[in-house]
Amino acid sequence: MARVTLYSIDGSKKGDLTLEDSLFGVKVNPALVHEAIVAQTAGSREPVAHTKTRGEVAGTGKKPWKQKGTGRARHGSRRSPIWVGGGITFGPRSDRNFAVKMNKQARRKALAMVLSDKVVNDRLIAVEDLRGEGKTKELSQTLGRLPTAGKKTLIVTTPENKLVSRAARNLPNVSSIPANTLNIVDLLRFDYVLMTEPAVALVTSIYKRS
Repeated sequence: MARVTLYSIDGSKKGDLTLEDSLFGVKVNPALVHEAIVAQTAGSREPVAHTKTRGEVAGTGKKPWKQKGTGRARHGSRRSPIWVGGGITFGPRSDRNFAVKMNKQARRKALAMVLSDKVVNDRLIAVEDLRGEGKTKELSQTLGRLPTAGKKTLIVTTPENKLVSRAARNLPNVSSIPANTLNIVDLLRFDYVLMTEPAVALVTSIYKRS
């Protein structure tokens, strides 16, 4: 069974915390982790560039001149893409979908790989719980007593523990997310993951693979 040291908020060691092997003791496959990163970042991509087609640009629908007898080329609309101010042909559209499909089981396995890598490299720190008044100074002092002191740290708590999230907002290189929104990109952005004991239980119940 995978194990990590369990700390109290005063920085003292309370013992070992046993972790679920199917989530925290998985062999890492870099290719699958990369695939999961690509899928998540592509799915969150929001295109901004947007051009209008001939059916969307402003302009009259009247035929510019009669079909024959003028000596000029025939035209049916001033909104045609070949006219200045007309629609754009094959231009970028904001309704493009960049999502990359990846099945749920593969996503969970990739997440387990990243968590396992944190455990193997002593980058996952477990703490009994983080309580307080939601003060930045208080949280900063707590982090200073733990192995995450001065490191880029992702704090994972239970969803109802909103005070920790509020306290972490003004701390540089520190962020906080609830356990039910754990994702592979956030885990890789930070050097250390600080997870409360209740959050470990919640993560295990949500993401454990049978």
